[in-house]
Amino acid sequence: MRYLAHGRPEGGLPGNGGEDDGHGLIDHLEAVGRLAGEFAEPFATAEISRLAGLWHDLGKYRPGFQEYVRSPLGAEAHIEGRVPSRDKTHSTAGALHAIECFGHVGRTLAYLIAGHHGGLRDWAGGLDARLSSANADARREYDEARAAAPDELLALDAAPDLKKVPGGSSGCALWLRMLFSCLVDADFLDTESFMDEGKAQARNGFATLAELAAHFDAHMETLKVGAGGTADTPVNRLRAEVLAQCRNCAAEPSGLFSLTVPTGGGKTLSSLAFALEHARIHGKRRIVYAIPYTSIVEQTADVFARIFGTENVVEHHSQAEADDKDETARSRRACENWDAPLVVTTNVQLFESLFAAKTSRCRKLHNLADSVIVLDEAQCLPPEFLQPILDVLNLLTRHYGVSVVLCTATQPALTSRSYFDAAKNRRGLDAVREIVADPPELYRRLKRVEVRLPDWDKRSSWEEIAAELAGEDCVLAIVNTRGDARKLWQLLPKDTLHLSALMCGAHRAEVIAEIKQRLKDKREGRDDRPLRVVSTSLVEAGVDVSFPVVYRAFAGLDSIAQAAGRCNREGEQEHGRVVVFLPQQQAPPGHQRLAADACRDVLRNSDGDPLALELFEPYFDRLYFGIDLDKKGIVRDLTPGRGLEIQFRTAADNFRLIDDEDQATVFVRYAGYPGIDALLGKLETGGSERRLMRKLQRCAVTVKKRIVDRMAMTGDVLEVQPGCFVQQSSSLYDPVLGLRDDENAVLPAPTLVI
Repeated sequence: MRYLAHGRPEGGLPGNGGEDDGHGLIDHLEAVGRLAGEFAEPFATAEISRLAGLWHDLGKYRPGFQEYVRSPLGAEAHIEGRVPSRDKTHSTAGALHAIECFGHVGRTLAYLIAGHHGGLRDWAGGLDARLSSANADARREYDEARAAAPDELLALDAAPDLKKVPGGSSGCALWLRMLFSCLVDADFLDTESFMDEGKAQARNGFATLAELAAHFDAHMETLKVGAGGTADTPVNRLRAEVLAQCRNCAAEPSGLFSLTVPTGGGKTLSSLAFALEHARIHGKRRIVYAIPYTSIVEQTADVFARIFGTENVVEHHSQAEADDKDETARSRRACENWDAPLVVTTNVQLFESLFAAKTSRCRKLHNLADSVIVLDEAQCLPPEFLQPILDVLNLLTRHYGVSVVLCTATQPALTSRSYFDAAKNRRGLDAVREIVADPPELYRRLKRVEVRLPDWDKRSSWEEIAAELAGEDCVLAIVNTRGDARKLWQLLPKDTLHLSALMCGAHRAEVIAEIKQRLKDKREGRDDRPLRVVSTSLVEAGVDVSFPVVYRAFAGLDSIAQAAGRCNREGEQEHGRVVVFLPQQQAPPGHQRLAADACRDVLRNSDGDPLALELFEPYFDRLYFGIDLDKKGIVRDLTPGRGLEIQFRTAADNFRLIDDEDQATVFVRYAGYPGIDALLGKLETGGSERRLMRKLQRCAVTVKKRIVDRMAMTGDVLEVQPGCFVQQSSSLYDPVLGLRDDENAVLPAPTLVI
């Protein structure tokens, strides 16, 4: 009898002589073992990865499974969630065989094999019961599979040597997730090559990193200062110096790097230049450019696409949207496992994947080995998850051939710290090399603004701030909350522009484009109208605008520095003006309040430049001291016990950089988004395919769940699918201010007379 792993995708096999149409089980196991072993070679544990591949589908030797795979539903027999009977399950047998062969050390393999469909499980309360000798169903699956499997497949191999685990006990959980990634990706790829050869072929065709480097060099030639390229200004000359230093530093050995450059100093292209050259010199396989905010991802991906071509840039985030002409089969496939040479993604995708348990999220992890990871705006690493993030970055750079670049204008304090209270200690990044030769001197030469701090004993009313703003011809005001933005906007002339996250992405993009165009027209003398903008901090997230005057509500020092980066960005004047003010209300409780308090402590004891580079380390030290850097206990859950007990699923569930349990999304009928009514119509009639949801993300607004519940009760929104709400009332979305969320109700038109 020829044992089968999969039936043909059209369903079922011919009854007589048709077994050749199926995917041979031993062929599948050997192919997955070979691929999984190859994937693990960069971190020197190929043999255990190969063994996981050989044993992962051992349960498919069961008579019940072989009967099912030959049925009309055989094409889906390998997907355990769709198999209607316990007699057809197959992912437990190999896990039990690993434990039978190697004792508790075999649990390393058991995690991988038992989870290759449903994801990594906790040991306590999960795999311990599933693999218990008291579990009759699991024992029957193993006994039936072992009786039919060939002896050479069951033969003992060398037991996993836990002394060779990269990083020892503290690195065991990441190592197992890396091996899990090797197994899952190998299984998917071999199954895909049988089920749909066209999909497998669609993965090919990306340019190599060497070819991308050639494209980049050609592009940078067109931007050379003078000679018909970039204007010969002091700012552009300094950008050219930063670029040259990045290229020169690329020969440094692999590891941890920082790129500390003031906002507007050309960090994006310079960091990419370093990554490309570093990858060429050290044989890295890919570059992953990780960014904290979706808006910056889109902007950065657009820049890269202009250099390398859209077809060579994989943009992977929850709101990624490409036109049919831009998105290709291979770019969609590459989002599954990041097997492209250049990936632009978010911190959420990167770090939640590094701590994930689901197969779909873990599948890409092994492709991070021997890569260059650029962390743009590194100061945005979430403090409440900082310790597990620092731990995983250390493991990647020490044991997986990864180079990490911490790229920011406000470098956070990430080195190790010890305190009298050991609970406050920080295991940091202690071997970071700065790429720029003299950051303080660079900051001095790139200083383009003067900062006016507030009187610490005086708070300003919104009316007072509005009166000052109304006297400016071109000004940006940045405040701490959506409600504050609306209050201030209300007090300004009616042509004042507004930006906040209560506006959908398409709406914000339209307003930002208008701001950029009007700024350009004002600089070139084509527009003499006053330009006043009120925004939340979202405008600080990589939005390249340059105002002569910026007002900033008091906040963390990094936020003030980012606000200053929107002032006199190109050095159009000798010094721009940044005015920091204390609003009537303190910053919101939580991270914003702690950041503001740390900033006040640092600035009150300083008489010099409020944005001096040397102030950021004490600022971040004070901020991090006041926060539990592992609030969710991720390190505890991922530290193996004596019997290799690890709580993978619990850690993954807790490692959520965006806590959406108390939030809900409303899809709004923004008139500026083409075809929005038709798209929402598809959603309301049950459509939920990936491409539809991605397009609709541009018209999504996230608010608190209790607010959406009230909107649903009044009929303003309709829940068309579980957790999916669509605007029904035409008055719910204001064309200037965005979603009316009750807590920040739209007020009458501005009445302030100027």
